[in-house]
Amino acid sequence: MAQQPLSSSAQPTDIYGGDEVSALVLDPGYCSTRAGWAGEDIPKCILPSFYGHVSGDNPKDLFGDEYLIPRANLEVRNYMNRDSVVEDWDVAPRIWEHMLVKRLQPERPTPPEKNGLNDDPKQQVQDGEGDVAMEGVAAGETQEEQEKAMQENPLLVTEAPWNTPKAREKTVEIIMENWGCPAFWLSRTPVLSAFAAGKATALVIDVGGSNTCVTAVHDGMVLKRSIQRSPVGGLWLSSQLRSMFETSEPKVPLTPTFMVENKTPVDALAPAMVRLREFPFEISSSFRAYEEERVLTEFKESVVEVWRGPGRLSAPGNEDYVRTQPGRVFEMPDGYNQMWREQRYRASEGMFDETAGYPLPESQRLNKDQTIPQLIRAALEAVDVDLRPNLLGNVVVTGSASLLNGFNDRLNNELTNMYPGVKIKIHAAGLTSERRFGAWIGGSILSSLGTFHQMWISRKEYEENGAGIVEKRCK
Repeated sequence: MAQQPLSSSAQPTDIYGGDEVSALVLDPGYCSTRAGWAGEDIPKCILPSFYGHVSGDNPKDLFGDEYLIPRANLEVRNYMNRDSVVEDWDVAPRIWEHMLVKRLQPERPTPPEKNGLNDDPKQQVQDGEGDVAMEGVAAGETQEEQEKAMQENPLLVTEAPWNTPKAREKTVEIIMENWGCPAFWLSRTPVLSAFAAGKATALVIDVGGSNTCVTAVHDGMVLKRSIQRSPVGGLWLSSQLRSMFETSEPKVPLTPTFMVENKTPVDALAPAMVRLREFPFEISSSFRAYEEERVLTEFKESVVEVWRGPGRLSAPGNEDYVRTQPGRVFEMPDGYNQMWREQRYRASEGMFDETAGYPLPESQRLNKDQTIPQLIRAALEAVDVDLRPNLLGNVVVTGSASLLNGFNDRLNNELTNMYPGVKIKIHAAGLTSERRFGAWIGGSILSSLGTFHQMWISRKEYEENGAGIVEKRCK
């Protein structure tokens, strides 16, 4: 007798794969953490990786931007470190679960047999206990359901290419033991950014909030020797701006928005006329720094620009030329405003030329090897000579800090000078969301592919091999 085909309800046990995989994609970073459903074009839930910790008699952690407001005993912390690797393993699973369960999944309705609407009133009277018994059952039930809220969703998590084996195993244990996911996969961010640009082989330049990393990806695999990283990124640019405000004449005060009660418009370069808010409690330095960062982000988005070329900004005549061009006016939250001309180019010039830029403390200064052109050179020198032309023809630019005006033109000029005669093609998504969430989008594409079904590491495989399976499978 011919073998009966498996019914659609009985899935094969050796691989994980239903046709409709409602997979989730989680992309943790230092500045923000992104989560959403596979197959969608942008993450549904984006939360800052910074969270509020309220100390005192009743300590609690608050997740989400809407809770980061001035309040007593509030301290702003981050569960990641500057290298984009999880540091606080007590908080990380709670933030992730908050995003994946509370924010992404709708509240589950109580099943009809337990919602109390279909009960026979006569029986209730005889029961004596009435509704009390019902509530007890329902409460126990919802807790059980809550624990297994992700038992139907495989999960793809992104990680930095230098993530440690210990951290990878810890992530897997949380996914499988605490959340009961049916399957999981860990993928490195440069590979996913390349996939988001439609490339299997690419030189990925990821200029993020806390660092920049340049990685060669070949046939969907990270070439480990080529991984180069440096602290150049959004936060480094913020420290340049702080230095610029300190050294400018007159000095520019950085007052975060939450401190301004009211202000009067003033002329350019005139001192701010502002009344500041008084708080009946002390504002922590971490909260103030977090709020100042918001102002600096707005300044970066609307004023800072990268010198496109020719040559470097420090070349004779370039700064004089910029002074003759129209500048950009920016009004600080306290009303102070001024026109920024050559300063806005100088702030970002240090990304390409370590001798340029504003003075920084010794610990934050860059050396020549940490500038973006040198990172690219080091990454390419670490790979086979035959691969280099292919990589330079597929340069993928991603990360929020790459959205600075003029960044791609300057990068193109630098690469053309470094590698004359080689065809260089830069792929940088035009949509800001695609550049900001490159790795998440790559994960969304990958985990929604039918051919990826056989790649998921299933619960059965995990139970047979333990957490070590991730080192064997997720190369």
